[in-house]
Amino acid sequence: MDNSDGITIMKKKSLLLAFLIALVMVALPSFSAAESRPVQVIQVEGVINPPVYMFISEAIDRAEREGAQALIIQLDTPGGLDTSMRSIIREILDSQIPIVVYVYPDGSRATSAGVFITMAAHVAAMAPATSIGAAHPVALQGEISDEMKQKIVNDAVAYIRNLAEKRGRNAAWAEEAVRESSSLTASQAVEKEVIDYVAKDYPDLLAQLDGRKVVLDGREIVLSTKGAEVTPREMSFRLRLLHILSDPNIAYLLLMIGIYGIIYEFANPGLGFAGIAGVISIILALYSLHTLPVNIAGLALIVLAIILFIADIIAATGGILTAGGIASMLLGSLILIDSPAPYLRIAPGLIIGTALTTAGFFTFAVRAVYKAHKEKSTTGIEGMLGQIGVARTEVNPRGQVSVRGELWSAEALDGHKIEKHSRIIVQSMKGLVLRVKKYEEGGAPAKDRGGSDKS
Repeated sequence: MDNSDGITIMKKKSLLLAFLIALVMVALPSFSAAESRPVQVIQVEGVINPPVYMFISEAIDRAEREGAQALIIQLDTPGGLDTSMRSIIREILDSQIPIVVYVYPDGSRATSAGVFITMAAHVAAMAPATSIGAAHPVALQGEISDEMKQKIVNDAVAYIRNLAEKRGRNAAWAEEAVRESSSLTASQAVEKEVIDYVAKDYPDLLAQLDGRKVVLDGREIVLSTKGAEVTPREMSFRLRLLHILSDPNIAYLLLMIGIYGIIYEFANPGLGFAGIAGVISIILALYSLHTLPVNIAGLALIVLAIILFIADIIAATGGILTAGGIASMLLGSLILIDSPAPYLRIAPGLIIGTALTTAGFFTFAVRAVYKAHKEKSTTGIEGMLGQIGVARTEVNPRGQVSVRGELWSAEALDGHKIEKHSRIIVQSMKGLVLRVKKYEEGGAPAKDRGGSDKS
């Protein structure tokens, strides 16, 4: 009895040991896979706008789909649009993987909208020579009432405090950044518990993140990032193009190019290349402008300038309307973007340069058109009458003559034969046939003696 009990116990121990060994063997591959999961990185630089939101949203979806253990958003921004910022923050809060915001490299900043995005991240880090702060809301549509300003500020304060408290960060400083535009260096930010780490580069950041616990949907995740593979993800060509187009300076240049193209096509009708390029440029400019705070008065002045340019080409006033158009365009350009935010304004140098280019372009164009209008009377039927030419063949009663360097069919007016190389004078036209007679010295006055040399 005792022996059988001992054997039974030994069997049970052996089975338990075999089960534990099998469990460890099953767990090891998954543990190893977790250790080797890469960290994905995207770079966000410039103004926060709709293309940047789409880029971050796509990056989070892809990182989740590909099983990345975290997504690092490398950030350097002066701020941006409130709607795009809030959309980005919603994506971060709903993410199924940890989001790390890293203000990098040295010299970068996270200001205005960048502060809110940093506060929303699961982990926030900065390079040593970077800064964060100045999150006071900027009114994108110019002057607003004091009451409305207070509402906007209070709303922003409540929003950023919620984000800071959710991530266990310094909510008092977050409010100060909004109300008083307070800013911090990287070392100050980590000291005040605004961010989690100061990291000089990516290996340093990954080493500090290793072992970090992050809560996602109530479950705790431990990051294993030391020596992990870093996989950069680039912005697609489509989003890069849209991001570039959202720059107010690019929008303005496209608008000017479109104006040049359309007016050039109007003044010089042809195959339509200039007109097509102009229409495409204006469509792209309109896309850009719809993301910016456009002043309707400024846009109206630019439209007025176009009308004045075209009117001068038609009426040939000698540049009077063009001068008015240039003044209208300059004023319209200066007030086109209605925002105190420097990153949403058109560079003054670009406006002045464009105005000077426009002045030169249309001064040349209008002078050419005016000259053509003055010379208009020397073309057509009226311009041909009385012109002196040379008979290139015998005209009896028909032949060919050269007038002003051009070869014409001709008919002898009085029925008399005109010998080859004889000088002729145009008396009238019948369709495309010149009716001519032999020119005698001292006869009818000539408007142009060109083309009278024999050949």
